[in-house]
Amino acid sequence: MAESTRDIKRRIRGISNTRQITKAMELVSSAKLRKARERLEKSRPYYNKVYENIQQVLKDTKNLNHPYLKVREGDRALYIVVSADRGLAGGFNSNINRLVEHEIGDKKDKVSLITVGLKARDYFKRRGYNVIEEFLHITEEPSFSHAKAIGNLIMEVYEKGEVDEVYIAYTQFITTISQQAKLVKLLPNNELKEGQSEKGAIMEFEPSPDEVLDYLIPKYIQSVIYGALIESSCSQQGARRTAMESATDNAEEIIDELELSYNRARQAAITAEISEIVSGAEALK
Repeated sequence: MAESTRDIKRRIRGISNTRQITKAMELVSSAKLRKARERLEKSRPYYNKVYENIQQVLKDTKNLNHPYLKVREGDRALYIVVSADRGLAGGFNSNINRLVEHEIGDKKDKVSLITVGLKARDYFKRRGYNVIEEFLHITEEPSFSHAKAIGNLIMEVYEKGEVDEVYIAYTQFITTISQQAKLVKLLPNNELKEGQSEKGAIMEFEPSPDEVLDYLIPKYIQSVIYGALIESSCSQQGARRTAMESATDNAEEIIDELELSYNRARQAAITAEISEIVSGAEALK
């Protein structure tokens, strides 16, 4: 029985150490989540202003057939997959990877990927997908320079005619305990074209509407990518915080059960010893 109590105490110590680690990771994720949400709130005004300017150009220009807005006949696609560099975040990585894999379906040979984060890179490379570029160790604290580098790469590939469509897959932050894997089409951008309204005040663009859009649309694409990186960063920390909180709670429940088992085993051992003493005393009479 003494061996049994030692085993239980050893398990309690091990799980207590695990609880300390998960609790610390929960606190770290909470701090990173606050910073990521602040960056998200600061990036939204820039994104909205660029979007409004593009809408203004489209609204006040007739017969505009910009290459970034024109639908192509081919079906070669490029997917930007935003995951995490680390695990221990519940279903965060698996959800986004499965979404992209389901969306691609049987068109694997016509798809290229740009992966952000180790988890997406490893997942798709193991399955033989064409990963043309990878961005690592930027998912927890992304900057606009990262979004600009990704944006410039996809614009270059698109302008060369190597792909006909560009999508970005990321995890949208809803609340700390709720995140949603999302797929957005970047090029050709139907959302911009659909947003055209009726012609209003007469405006002139210098040097021309096409050249204005040549400048604005890449900025818009970069800001959408940056927003996706920040959303994913928030979602990652929220998912990790929730997972670590759940792990901490589970560890505490297991410790409570083990302590109860330990007390029972100890009580049984004491009872057995008392019985042996009593039996020995009776034998001496």
